[in-house]
Amino acid sequence: MNNIMRILFLVQGEGRGHLTQALALCQLVETAGHTVVGAMVGVAENRPVPQFFAEKFNAPVIPFTSPALVYNSVTNALDPVKTLFRGLSQSPALWKSMRAIRDEIEKQQPEVVINFYELLGGLTYAYYRPAAPMICIAHQYLSFHPVFLFPAGKRWHRWLFRLNSQLTAWGAHELLALSFDRQLNVPRRRLRVVPPLLRQEVLDLKPVSGDYVLTYVSQSALVTQLVKAHHQRPDVSLRCFHADAKAVAEKVDDTLKYHAISSTHFLKAMQGARAVITTAGFEAVCEALYLGKPVLMIPQPNHFEQACNALDGQRIGAGIAANSFDISRLIDFLPQYDPVGSERFKQWHAQGYYLFLGALNRAKEAKNDQSSHTPWSFMGKFLRLSK
Repeated sequence: MNNIMRILFLVQGEGRGHLTQALALCQLVETAGHTVVGAMVGVAENRPVPQFFAEKFNAPVIPFTSPALVYNSVTNALDPVKTLFRGLSQSPALWKSMRAIRDEIEKQQPEVVINFYELLGGLTYAYYRPAAPMICIAHQYLSFHPVFLFPAGKRWHRWLFRLNSQLTAWGAHELLALSFDRQLNVPRRRLRVVPPLLRQEVLDLKPVSGDYVLTYVSQSALVTQLVKAHHQRPDVSLRCFHADAKAVAEKVDDTLKYHAISSTHFLKAMQGARAVITTAGFEAVCEALYLGKPVLMIPQPNHFEQACNALDGQRIGAGIAANSFDISRLIDFLPQYDPVGSERFKQWHAQGYYLFLGALNRAKEAKNDQSSHTPWSFMGKFLRLSK
């Protein structure tokens, strides 16, 4: 019997987290002898697939237009209302993207489709109901776990966050929730808890202790806040990776350098960093935790997902959550950082290989009959009526 699988990826292309997870899983399944036939990447209209992914991914990369988050240009706060209305204004382009996803699945005939939190992946399965079983992978699915910690209050944000996560997973055979540590599975929700996905480039690094703090910001407005914090603590050397930087290394002053976003250079900088400051993206926190680097996690305003990540990262000892670039607080925390948490994380991560391959095998063996889609059929009817 031929156990080799053909696998198609659907990847949300905003930020770097889901893209780096896709790179890591591609490495894992290819090590097991399976074939990734391609990656369909959802990007904002008229934006390219990030270069680091296009260069590193070993199969064809197909971009399609997908909804993007909208931020306030002054406060850098996530604006859910503008995000929703921009998505609605893009309806013709989004329907075209869903047809493209359906057509690529029919063309490639994969045994399994893996969706890295791409909204249009879930909506395509609700509306077109492709035959290939879909596995959904993301840290966000841990929000369906009964012991997951949410920020106090913010019930409306919590509802929207979980609704969006549910939409990405309509029709999924199984949800794989990436977690900093082991948690019980939740069979009634088809939820399995698995370790984070880290690229081999991260696993190969041997961390060293440097004299600088590494920072990563994904929005331009945050750079202004970082510079203000830098002026308050000019004695702390900072290396800042951000989207507007163009040079590999640009010296701003004696203790501040800007760096263009580069996967290779970023990991090398993290390898030698004293600590890390990030906007609480799950992937960056995982990389820092694996390398034993304390993290100051600063959720962007109104970004509920990042607020959850910061709480969860603080819970397992990755670092501290904060509302601003409080460099002094990070420096004060360094003597309290316990490297044992990093060792526990590595042991948990090492179990991922067999857990992910087990999920693939379960999906392949699943029967793709009408009953497997029954829980989601009402969503497909709604989409048909609204078209």
